[in-house]
Amino acid sequence: MSIESSEKIHKKELKRFHYKVRPIERGYNDRTLYINLSNNEILSKPVTDQMKKLFIGGRGFDLWLLWNAIGEKTKWDDPENEICIACGPLGGNPLYPGSGKSIVVAISPLTQSVMDSNVGGYFGPYLKFAGWDALEIQGKAEDDAVIFIDGDEGVVTIESVERFPDNTHLLGEFLGKYYCEGNLKTISTVTAGLGAENTLMGCLNFSFYDTVRKTFRYKQAGRGGTGTVFRDKNIKAIVVKFSNITTDINNPADLDRAKKVGREYIKEIKELDPKQNEIYRVGTSYIVTIMNEFDLLPVKNFKFGNHPEAENLGKEVYRKKFHKGYDGCWIGCPLACAHTVKNFTLETGPYKGESVWVDGPEYETIAGCGSNLGIFDPDFLIELNFYCDTYALDTISFGTALAFVMECYELGLIDKKATGGLDLHFENKKAALEIIHQMAKGEGFGAIVGQGIKRMKDIFKKEYGSDTGTMQDIGMESKGLEFSEYITKESLAQQGGYGLALKGPQHDEAWLIFLDMVHNLMPTFEQKAESLFWFPMWRTWFGLNGLCKIIWNDVIPEDNSETPEPAKIMKHVQWYAEYFSAVTGEDAEPDDLIKMSERVYNFQRVFNLRQGFGKRKHDDIPYRAMGPVTIEEYKSRKDRYDKQLKELGILDPEGKSTEEKIKALRKYRESQYEKLKDAVYKRRSWTPNGIPTIEKVKELGIDFPEVIELISKHQ
Repeated sequence: MSIESSEKIHKKELKRFHYKVRPIERGYNDRTLYINLSNNEILSKPVTDQMKKLFIGGRGFDLWLLWNAIGEKTKWDDPENEICIACGPLGGNPLYPGSGKSIVVAISPLTQSVMDSNVGGYFGPYLKFAGWDALEIQGKAEDDAVIFIDGDEGVVTIESVERFPDNTHLLGEFLGKYYCEGNLKTISTVTAGLGAENTLMGCLNFSFYDTVRKTFRYKQAGRGGTGTVFRDKNIKAIVVKFSNITTDINNPADLDRAKKVGREYIKEIKELDPKQNEIYRVGTSYIVTIMNEFDLLPVKNFKFGNHPEAENLGKEVYRKKFHKGYDGCWIGCPLACAHTVKNFTLETGPYKGESVWVDGPEYETIAGCGSNLGIFDPDFLIELNFYCDTYALDTISFGTALAFVMECYELGLIDKKATGGLDLHFENKKAALEIIHQMAKGEGFGAIVGQGIKRMKDIFKKEYGSDTGTMQDIGMESKGLEFSEYITKESLAQQGGYGLALKGPQHDEAWLIFLDMVHNLMPTFEQKAESLFWFPMWRTWFGLNGLCKIIWNDVIPEDNSETPEPAKIMKHVQWYAEYFSAVTGEDAEPDDLIKMSERVYNFQRVFNLRQGFGKRKHDDIPYRAMGPVTIEEYKSRKDRYDKQLKELGILDPEGKSTEEKIKALRKYRESQYEKLKDAVYKRRSWTPNGIPTIEKVKELGIDFPEVIELISKHQ
């Protein structure tokens, strides 16, 4: 739908709220915006000094707002559930790389617990510039609603709308033109399409306007179904408008210091990225070849770790596919990793024959929707990427869920009667695309896939008598969230990085495969536990402040290998400490940053506990994440597994059947994972059941009466 046809749409203002746009001070507005769609209430809430000290911003603010808004029995589709969005005190700086991140928090449709999902784009910074450190939305609108935050005029409106486009690539452009008043760069939106409406794995699309390409581009808050919550509340879009961006808009306590550390970081990235990973040209597609070389690329539902056709999905292919030019999802970021494909002609679906811009694909999409389905066609990936984005479907959950379905189909756990006639074997591109279109419409077998792996296991057992044990072993989900795209069989630390992650198996808490498996830097349980303390805490810190993690570890200082702790890249950590100090005026050293995160991290674990999760049993992972499930899988790495059985004294493989060897290896690896849990819980000062101790929450200053009462029941 074009802006010229806007007379066909209908819009009615339901509520108008005026506020004063005031200067940001040291990264904060000191207020948050509350909206209740059930009664059209709009409020400004204060941000206290205690809130800043304990929760910092971003994910921390989101968690605190959600904690105080819902109860222990709140479900994802209750009106009481909230969508909370925040940037952070360091976000929105045009002079510091990777400063355009936002965090979305809600109770998840997939996990039924607390979900946090990070995303780029302009919305978070614009929200802050418009006057708000965070946005919380509660209730449900009667009809489709648009929330418009006009940071130029100091006005928030709730508007009932009809006949707005459904899917993101049309809706985002329409909204930008409708609300921009002549300057598209001033607008950023949050939207979700039909896929979010009709599945449990809907994502949110955050927009930014590309002035070179004259089109709106999108980044996704992908994990956990936040887009599904968005559409369940009948939110059609959130639109924020802001025009007057300046380099000192955050009003840092020490502007010169902030500029200095920003210049140093930008200079390093510009010098080293072209020599190292060329992210500014090929994005995260460079990871494909590396993962394939080290047997870490998921192939056919994580059975295998490499494939001879992997190069078809690698950086040299996408170097040619990506449109040349700057691709940053926030102003001034020199890494510019958000690439796009120009004038791609769609071959399927409702937009068949149309020429479109396609954002990505990123590594996770390439691996999850490509190699993990046994498909090595880059154009297929581009088409699937487009439809996942415009329908608002998480590519990680989609790819991992469909890979599970394909293996179930090949194992005979489901058949064509279950799939509605679709031949869902690995490598079937046509069937994969048909599934995504069914998901968007909430029809056919696609409606089942859209429920996610955890629910599919129950459905397949109940409806088709599928074997529960096999599905549990090969269903790559934990806590209800589908695995992101790395093979973890030979990295016990990364198994913990997935299983112990608060929201479920996502690599943004800890990515330790190379340190553990390739470089063997943590051979003992204590060393693994230390890494599973430090890295999740450090990575959490980015989400508190509105910063991108890829900047920290995908460009490495040339002398990094000579430092005492090269895995931590402490030169960069020190820069972040300086940046935080310069902006907020609170002097901080690297250890202080870890303590900030530890406070929020433990609070989120307690939050999970309140919602009925957050215990040892919830940190379990499927066996395929630990080792080989099938005979075919074992034989693909027979020499490796036989050697381990012998050298570790588990079993003499000579003369033993493959089934016997699988059983013995499984017993050993499962016991190792339980020992890892013990070591990690001890290092984090949690009980053997995985619950923060009273002493720990007191030490961290999060010993609110309700927290003490809750964990006292489980000590």
